[in-house]
Amino acid sequence: MTVVNRRGFLKAGAGAAGGLLVSYVIPEHNLLLADTAGVAKLNTYVHIGADDTVTFTITKSEMGQGPLTALPQILADELDCDWKKIQTEIPSPEPVYGMMGTYGSLSVRTTYNSLRQAGAGAREMLVQAAAQKWGVDKSQCRTENGAVINTSTNARLTYGSLADAAAKLPAPTNVTLKDPKQFKLIGTSVKRMDTAAKASGRAMFGIDAKVDGMLYAVLARCPVFGGKVASFDATKTKAVPGVKQVVQISNGVAVLADNTWTAMEGRKALQIQWDEGPNAAQTSAKIRQTFMDLMPKPGAPARKIGEAEKAIADAPKKVEAVYEAPYLSHSPMEPMNCTAHVRADGCDVWVATQIQTGAQQTAAQITKLPPDKIKVHTMFLGGGFGRRGGSDFVTEAVEISKAAGVPVKLTWSREDDMQHDLYRPSSYVKFAGGIDADGNLVAFTGRVASQPFAGINNGVDRNAVDGIANLGYGASIPNILVDNHPTETGIPCTFWRSVGYSHNTFFTESFIDELAHAAGKDPVDFRRTLLAKNPRMLGVLNLAVEKSGYGKPLPAGHFHGVGVVDNIGSFNAQVAEVSVTNGKLKVHKVTCAIDCGVVINPAIVEQQVQSGIVFGLGPVLRQAITIDRGRVMQANFNNYDPLRIDEMPVVEVHIVPSTANPGGVGEATTPNISPAVANAIFKATGKRIRHLPIRQQDLV
Repeated sequence: MTVVNRRGFLKAGAGAAGGLLVSYVIPEHNLLLADTAGVAKLNTYVHIGADDTVTFTITKSEMGQGPLTALPQILADELDCDWKKIQTEIPSPEPVYGMMGTYGSLSVRTTYNSLRQAGAGAREMLVQAAAQKWGVDKSQCRTENGAVINTSTNARLTYGSLADAAAKLPAPTNVTLKDPKQFKLIGTSVKRMDTAAKASGRAMFGIDAKVDGMLYAVLARCPVFGGKVASFDATKTKAVPGVKQVVQISNGVAVLADNTWTAMEGRKALQIQWDEGPNAAQTSAKIRQTFMDLMPKPGAPARKIGEAEKAIADAPKKVEAVYEAPYLSHSPMEPMNCTAHVRADGCDVWVATQIQTGAQQTAAQITKLPPDKIKVHTMFLGGGFGRRGGSDFVTEAVEISKAAGVPVKLTWSREDDMQHDLYRPSSYVKFAGGIDADGNLVAFTGRVASQPFAGINNGVDRNAVDGIANLGYGASIPNILVDNHPTETGIPCTFWRSVGYSHNTFFTESFIDELAHAAGKDPVDFRRTLLAKNPRMLGVLNLAVEKSGYGKPLPAGHFHGVGVVDNIGSFNAQVAEVSVTNGKLKVHKVTCAIDCGVVINPAIVEQQVQSGIVFGLGPVLRQAITIDRGRVMQANFNNYDPLRIDEMPVVEVHIVPSTANPGGVGEATTPNISPAVANAIFKATGKRIRHLPIRQQDLV
């Protein structure tokens, strides 16, 4: 861990246009920015102008999860500024900002304390400047709504009138943070700062970018992963009216035209011979068989406590089960796109990206320009879910612009997006559990085969075992063994909303239900026993059970199922109410209790809880990506079917009051809906759901 020198934590001075400029540390970036002395450098700024405007520079992306509102709330509360005078901007990456990116539900939980320190420090400097002006001790001054007030005379000086004087003062080495009881903005559902622009159409998403003189591009890519162009003939394409250029890049052949439709028509006319490469015979069935063949063999240990295999062998009751989940597409409503303008002296990239630094580095590698010559313009994101953390679409746009010598707007069609995604990996897990004579879980094993995509450490892909190796019940299980077979398949994969938890919570929480049934215990009571040493996880379980009416009479044919998980620094439990009638499943209601620590904006938390549940419910009901001959078989929403509005359950959200540091919310609830529904189906039909999506034969 990098040590933050307290004197270097906050710095201030005059901005280029006057006023007070405050810079501060974001801890998640410390390791990237630490100097040899281990002191973190400064990377984000707050500027108070003479007109009382507070401009907050945010190094995050807005994709609907709310950082453009929640982060200013934290700062403004400690600063005591006028909320109506807050404005935000997202800069192009520079070394001073560190790693710019939005991932892992980190936005609030890694900036909460830093923003409070920055706000309190700036407030202290403004108070000191006012005290000097009035010739009084600063103890005679208080702040309120963007002004310093003299408590003796009720004289008032606005922050804007004090900004220049405050900028000349040394930054405080110690600041006093507000007592949470004094919060005015933190914990309130202030209106989102991005809503008006989005509702009016003024918000500019990546796909809205326009540059003078640009051409519109689409790219023909090999339908088989890892394939490449063998040869092509663009004669017919160039004959399409409006087509301007055809260029080959590393990932295929690009058609540039006056508009996107014409470019797509030109692409249809392309004659391409593909070298399909080594994955041309790959199929979902072969991948599944590869995983199955690994199950008898020990994998790399991810967690080992006690002697789990021996304890299971000796246990009076043994339970074994195999669970599996398919590849999944991200399929954000805004497909991938990027606008790039490569010049000899620089490069501009307009892109809806989750990782601005990655986009800049990608453009620098392709253009051979230094990073400071690459300007990244961050647009609103029409959904990300991990997909926009990649840079493949940036690579393509920059390569096309460089080859064509003009600014280029590259747009992926829905089919491009679905068939050339970086997918959530498929996974295959074999569980075993041992139960003693008193119905207690004494041993738990899990063997995981899945495709790695973000590195392997000591033979283990951490994403593949998250939520299994660090099972929330682990403190109460004396014998645990989880091992892993990272297995390459040739299918490109990346982070997907809630990552390994997205399928592993389905696996573990469904298997915990199986163990409870074998032990002859109610699934909730079984979990309560196991969670005796995990009070926050137990707390959300108890609250969800209470609010849902679990155990009380339900309408005829309705049944409850439970899931609970600890991920991304938060805890949530869900109770799903379902019915199965003549083989037709209906999810009527989901009751969710969440403990995410200090809540900045309750409305945003509720929105994200609901969003995570609906996102996770699609793959429960029918979404899956299947591979045949190295190709994705799904192409659009006709065969990768999203949830329809009439299928959306009522989602009731209960937030646990907490003083703990904030946890993440955006990904918290996606994993837990699948086991809650599956466990309810077992109660309704007596059938266990051990694979997703649910098939018709699973319900009859």
